[in-house]
Amino acid sequence: MTESRRTFLKQSAFVVAGTGIAGSAGAVTNSLLSGKTPSDIVNVALIGCKNMGFGVLQNHLDLPDTRCIAMCDVDRNILEERAAGIQKKYNQKPVLYDDFRKLLENKDIDAVIVSTPDHWHCLPMIYACEAGKDVYVEKPMANSIEECNLMVKAAKRYNRVVQVGQQQRSGKIWQDIMTKIKSGDLGKLRKVEIWANFHYGIGQKKVADSPVPHGVDYDFWLGPAPARNTFNDTRFHGNWRMWWDYGGGLVTDWGVHLLDMALWAGEVMTAPKTILSYGANLSFPDYAHETFDTMSVTFPQNDYIITYEHTAGTENGPFGMGYGLRFICDNATILADRSGYRILPEKDQQSQDKIEKFESEKGRDDHDLHSKNFVECVKSRAVTACPPEVGRQVALYAHMANIAIRTGEYKLDWDDASNRFTNSEKANRFIVPEYRKPWVLPKV
Repeated sequence: MTESRRTFLKQSAFVVAGTGIAGSAGAVTNSLLSGKTPSDIVNVALIGCKNMGFGVLQNHLDLPDTRCIAMCDVDRNILEERAAGIQKKYNQKPVLYDDFRKLLENKDIDAVIVSTPDHWHCLPMIYACEAGKDVYVEKPMANSIEECNLMVKAAKRYNRVVQVGQQQRSGKIWQDIMTKIKSGDLGKLRKVEIWANFHYGIGQKKVADSPVPHGVDYDFWLGPAPARNTFNDTRFHGNWRMWWDYGGGLVTDWGVHLLDMALWAGEVMTAPKTILSYGANLSFPDYAHETFDTMSVTFPQNDYIITYEHTAGTENGPFGMGYGLRFICDNATILADRSGYRILPEKDQQSQDKIEKFESEKGRDDHDLHSKNFVECVKSRAVTACPPEVGRQVALYAHMANIAIRTGEYKLDWDDASNRFTNSEKANRFIVPEYRKPWVLPKV
């Protein structure tokens, strides 16, 4: 354990940080009252407090050996609201920051949760590694290929424990599916079909520009993304992922979870070699988004095929499922989503089922298990359920699907050793993002 875990109880009050938002030491947690020593406690901090980040933080704090000592957000309204929630539920009063760089100077922090918009994943993660913090970073790991590469390098260089928020890797339902596929009983895996249809994929209805909300540092929120002279709510909280500067639409949001399972099933640990992708914005002209509302992609593997599709603005799909995966093997198909899975047998020549039908127990939300795995690995220094190498891999699949369409190339060939597309210079221009000054893409 770090020295910080042994010393944080000595602090009777935290100094004001960032913009001067008040904070003081909270009451002793139940875990400490029940006999745990400071060296047993993992001190966590949260960067990006609105939605998923706050949920992930609570999953950490529901464990008996964690404590929130710092929170950061560029929206003071969200920051103060979430801090009040932590104080009410956990009787803890973290230091509040409006600048993540100041937060990372806090030597008592052991681990950082990065749950910002995608374009803000890379810098806080790498700076946290440099500062000696372990990191739980939301998916997709970053908003560009090169950022993903740098984050993997940073984790290795600074010997940090990193968990990417692809929580299905920690779930029993998905682990059981992988066991069944790899047992060979289902026969050879030949194809994995993925679909992800969600209403939110078209963004929100268009609205006029408006003043920046009170308490929001919008220039800091934009960060390394291009400057904007106006503020529009359809590009901000909850809506940013449908704009290229900040996210990649459904394929980088839900798609990475499902693509991760398709790659795991074939034990694929390499970037895609070829991407065949088509997509467009074909509907909902009154809604504000750049990312594609309609999309179909094929990822050929060495011995099986992965397909991905989405039709944003709808929530119907195959088998009556708005999203899911269909693992097609010679003897049976596994049909799965987070609610569980079914084994659908194939027939032999005598019209007999090749294997028995099966329906799993009901699935569950695996975020808590993913957080638990991270905290355990922070203590043991073991590899997490979803290390950065896995996060990079699946993010590349999603980003390349978008790049193929954005360039109009539709078929791209990738050479991972040289970190470039071999058949498109237009596509190569999307690999390394151009950061807005004064922000600089890190060197690792």
